[in-house]
Amino acid sequence: MSRIAVYLLLAFAVVTVGFPVYYAFAGALMGPSELASYPPALLPHSVTGRNFAGAVHAIPLGRQYLNSAITATVITVAQLLTSILAAYAFVFLPLRARAAVFAVFLATLMVPWEAVIIPNYLTISGWGLGNTYFGLVLPFLASGFGTFMLRQSFRQFPAELRDAARIDGAGHWRFLWRVLVPLSKPSLAAIAVYVFLSAWNQYFWPLIITRTAQMQTLQIGMESLRDAEVADPGLVLAGVVLTLLPTLALVVLGQRFIVRGLTAGAVR
Repeated sequence: MSRIAVYLLLAFAVVTVGFPVYYAFAGALMGPSELASYPPALLPHSVTGRNFAGAVHAIPLGRQYLNSAITATVITVAQLLTSILAAYAFVFLPLRARAAVFAVFLATLMVPWEAVIIPNYLTISGWGLGNTYFGLVLPFLASGFGTFMLRQSFRQFPAELRDAARIDGAGHWRFLWRVLVPLSKPSLAAIAVYVFLSAWNQYFWPLIITRTAQMQTLQIGMESLRDAEVADPGLVLAGVVLTLLPTLALVVLGQRFIVRGLTAGAVR
């Protein structure tokens, strides 16, 4: 009975989480009459691609896709690079007051984004970087989360491994990129997936830092679809589907890396 209860609970969770995603895909293929029917239709009886064509013509979808891809990719690569270097310094370099410095570094995770968004906006605008790719990515090039995760992962490696590399003539830079980084691929993949999804789904910062539709990201474009064609729900659902496709593919392909990476530092 306990196993049956667990399966029923899991099935309920799957339906609760998966139904909105399913209906987004189904609704994007429905015509206006099916979307407006009551009770709502759960299956598209006449599949149509009108909604996707309308979404592409209502907003500069291709350019906004490119903006989101560039922004998310640059932020992901930059955070991986800065996190690798910072975590290596906290674990392998003889720093004074290492624990205190790391505690201050970790405290940045407790500062809410809303508390620094106005100073960031004033700084970026004062530098003349508003409505540019630099303005979109500059506040997110480093993060304490990635450093914390990689520090936990790097601490698992035995000191003998570093000593053996030093005896073979490997300096810090060679040991980091030839030994440590290849052995930390699960943690790096987990951080990359997390950072990419966070950057892809950003809404508020791109909203205030961009001024033209050609520089806006996909999330802002989806909001514009609500006003297109008198808020046609088919256009909105088609836009949602186009936005979900990269993230769903990334989660499906990278879920095993997420699990392995997040548990990599749990046991020493």
